[in-house]
Amino acid sequence: MLQKVQGAAEGYERYVNPQWARLLDIMQMNVEYERCEGAELHTADGRRILDFNSGYCVHNIGHNHPRLVAALKQELDQLGPAMLQSHVSGLAGQLAEKLCAKAGGRVTKAFFACSGSEGVETVIKFARAHTGRPGILYAANGFHGLTCGALSLMSNGFWKDGFGPLLPETESTPFGDLADLNEKLATKRFAAFVLEPVQGESGVRAPPRGYLEKAQELCRRHGTLFALDEVQTGFHRTGPFLAAHRYGVEPDMVVLAKAISGGLIPCSAVLMTDEICHSVYSSLKRAFVHTSTYSENSLAMRAGLTTLDILADEGLGERAEAQGEKLRAKLKERLASYEMVADIRGLGLLCAIEFKPPRSLLLRAPFESFKAIHPGLFGQVVVMRLFRDHGVLSQICGNDFLSLKAAPPLVVTDAQIDHYVAAIESVVAEMHASPGFWTEPLGIARRVLASI
Repeated sequence: MLQKVQGAAEGYERYVNPQWARLLDIMQMNVEYERCEGAELHTADGRRILDFNSGYCVHNIGHNHPRLVAALKQELDQLGPAMLQSHVSGLAGQLAEKLCAKAGGRVTKAFFACSGSEGVETVIKFARAHTGRPGILYAANGFHGLTCGALSLMSNGFWKDGFGPLLPETESTPFGDLADLNEKLATKRFAAFVLEPVQGESGVRAPPRGYLEKAQELCRRHGTLFALDEVQTGFHRTGPFLAAHRYGVEPDMVVLAKAISGGLIPCSAVLMTDEICHSVYSSLKRAFVHTSTYSENSLAMRAGLTTLDILADEGLGERAEAQGEKLRAKLKERLASYEMVADIRGLGLLCAIEFKPPRSLLLRAPFESFKAIHPGLFGQVVVMRLFRDHGVLSQICGNDFLSLKAAPPLVVTDAQIDHYVAAIESVVAEMHASPGFWTEPLGIARRVLASI
């Protein structure tokens, strides 16, 4: 049995979010981490956990990279203007220049904030200011964050229920449907079309061939800004620096976050054209009309610059391509014969294993019981088994409860990939052959429901 966190965790339960602590208790994942390095997490009771979630694609360079830790210590030791807010930040200028150069294309300016959600809010405001149009179009089944503006660009009611009313003048279009996109854009109501180049929380769904290129063309034709949310896909997660590079598109705006600062300092960036930037910062009077308290703080900027250096020096883009291909090939080889495995897909080290309802009666009955209790129960049992029995941290996709995301740090080794593949094969084999896979969590779920 895993050691339950005591002491400080009790304060969390009492003063922060008791339901989150309770959920981790139920899943037997409430452990105390003492040291995190690379792709490995070490617990207080001596276990080694292999991280195949990367904090939802935050830790592209691995946990606590020594170069990044050293750079931040040095920045602190300098006792410089970390959060002065009334000066011109040279570090912000350096990071903006490097990000725009890496992104290429049309973007030449950067706005810094603290999260992907805040970046999406920036896109909404700047797009409206630039075009004078109120509407924002978004791709259905995407994930853009949990602030009210970001929620307004998401179609899944799970995330939105109870928080309305949200922003007016927002509308969805099916991801991949060019006819519907053209019809909506032709109304000239939309300031921006916001979408992920690869829908991570929808099961790591890549766009149909030619979709992004044609979508960009339609946006240009109808005067709508083409804005890509690369919060999960940026910083070489899919191989290239941006997933946009894989598809040869040049967005008007790009949202970056998560991996931008190596997982140690909150940071995000919105890259944009000169013209869009000038639409907001159009005069001295409007020089600070859009800002964020921790924007451009020196620790985040230093972390961003160091992270870019590490990604380049260690060739982590090429490594993501190679290791991702290796991971998917091994998963296909080992899981192809199991009836509940529907697909294995991904780009770089953003991968998903999609499951499907079983055909055989022996498996269908317990599967339907899981589904009746909660649509996400099956996926969370897979996550729990991987963690408890094999020391692997993973997570199901937020908009597709039958898809298990596999997104380790880009520094993941061959041996760690082999460990993950063996672990997931063991869990999949158990779900097809062992009644215990189904009966134990059903008992837990019923006890939980009875206690509510």
